[in-house]
Amino acid sequence: MKPANEFFTSEEQQKIENAVKGAETKTSGEIVPMVVNSSYEYPRAELIGAGTLALAVGLIFSWAVGGESIWWFLPVFLVGFFGFQVLIRNSPGLKRKLINPKEFDLEVREKALVSFVEQGLHETRDKTGILILISLFEHRVQVLADSGINAKVPENTWNEIVTIIINGLKAGDTCNATCQAVERCGELLEEHFPRKHDDTDELPNLVIEP
Repeated sequence: MKPANEFFTSEEQQKIENAVKGAETKTSGEIVPMVVNSSYEYPRAELIGAGTLALAVGLIFSWAVGGESIWWFLPVFLVGFFGFQVLIRNSPGLKRKLINPKEFDLEVREKALVSFVEQGLHETRDKTGILILISLFEHRVQVLADSGINAKVPENTWNEIVTIIINGLKAGDTCNATCQAVERCGELLEEHFPRKHDDTDELPNLVIEP
């Protein structure tokens, strides 16, 4: 899995930023695509996974070599635990299998809420900020919009934006999918919040978390 700062090439980053600028020339709203490595560290998955694997290896080894002696089990368990913990931490595919998908949904949602505030999307003049969060480890996309635009569009509108990007991720064309999602957000904002003469670009056009 590519880290967030390498997920889009510099040319792709510029293309997305240009898409955001283009969309925002027609509306008073603000659109911020954001890419993060992970929404949470999930330490419990490492502890449970490493503990389970180390327990199994420790029991098998102590039974095979030491006749179930605790003096064999303890050192093998401790060495195995820390070794498996490092292995899981550096194996995203394995680590994902140890986490309930519902926990992914909760953590990505929480990350979106925190980022929405951190990036100042709650401070736009007409409450029309839209965050498009791509969380790489979880393979999740979360779209979060402020109260102004949410009051004007159907509840399932943001599912459409998520689907556009998810399809792009699956097809290996996330850049164009993100641009398409941005353009669709721009259309929604333009319909209800057309650009005003004194509008300024209040927020960054792309955020990539290191």
